[in-house]
Amino acid sequence: MDKIQTMVRPVHSSDTERLQEIRAAAFAPVFASFRSVLGDDIYEAAQQHEDEAQDDMLTSLLAEDSRAEVYAAELDGELVGFMAVHLDAVKHIGEIGLNAVHPSAAGQGIGTQMYDFAIARMKEAGMKVATVSTGGDPSHAPARAAYRKAGFSKEITGHWMCQMLD
Repeated sequence: MDKIQTMVRPVHSSDTERLQEIRAAAFAPVFASFRSVLGDDIYEAAQQHEDEAQDDMLTSLLAEDSRAEVYAAELDGELVGFMAVHLDAVKHIGEIGLNAVHPSAAGQGIGTQMYDFAIARMKEAGMKVATVSTGGDPSHAPARAAYRKAGFSKEITGHWMCQMLD
């Protein structure tokens, strides 16, 4: 079986609507998982606003004055994924930020190809360490697997714990 080749390129202003569609589709199961894990009351009080603000986060990453480099992934001419790359020239740390692959294209190695591209870009920019953060809930399991496949092997697991206050 031939490896699917994804073209990774800088985003264009004309990509914005499709990037938001990809983000919304890819994160819908994540937000549903958060609601399931936290329950409606805690989700609505503590997490829902953050999830809804993700639209604005992507918009800010795409802004002309953003310090992030944002790349789009195309498969057969169709935009199917994106990722933000942050390069800290002082600390020499590169970070893969907000990223997603449309669910219709998931499981084809597109994420791995995007992350390989990001790591190559970080090396080219003189970064010494590459980082990425993700959730520990079940909906993030595919992301954790993709990051491990791309070579992220050192992990610090965190926990965000909540309780409702009467």
